[in-house]
Amino acid sequence: MTPAQRAMERLLTWSDLTACPAGCGTGQALRTARAEIVHFHSARDVDLHLTRRAIQRFHYDLGGSSAIQVVPGSDWVTVHLDCATDVDLLLSLVSVALKAHQNRPPSASAAPAGCNFHRVTVLPRDAVADR
Repeated sequence: MTPAQRAMERLLTWSDLTACPAGCGTGQALRTARAEIVHFHSARDVDLHLTRRAIQRFHYDLGGSSAIQVVPGSDWVTVHLDCATDVDLLLSLVSVALKAHQNRPPSASAAPAGCNFHRVTVLPRDAVADR
């Protein structure tokens, strides 16, 4: 089972998330009644709809993780899942995203708002460490 499959399996047990096709057209998604929250694009790459406000709030923490890529101006972050710790990180961030979307008006949460798919290049961690 891939890291993304493990994450999806665990998240599908959460009562407020349901599976659907990703609004960007690539992969599966998990959504609430208000918004798409997670896009599973591959066996290891996931886009998470955190909201701009949550990204700003946790900017330094997000930037300190080699598993997370922040795209300037995006409401989404990309999480690269290499190990069980990355899956746990994703699940924690999904909790943050759910809370962030509860505080948004329904009209602001309804649109997929364009995830980061095709806007992010994820490098293997070894390549990042060699820089």
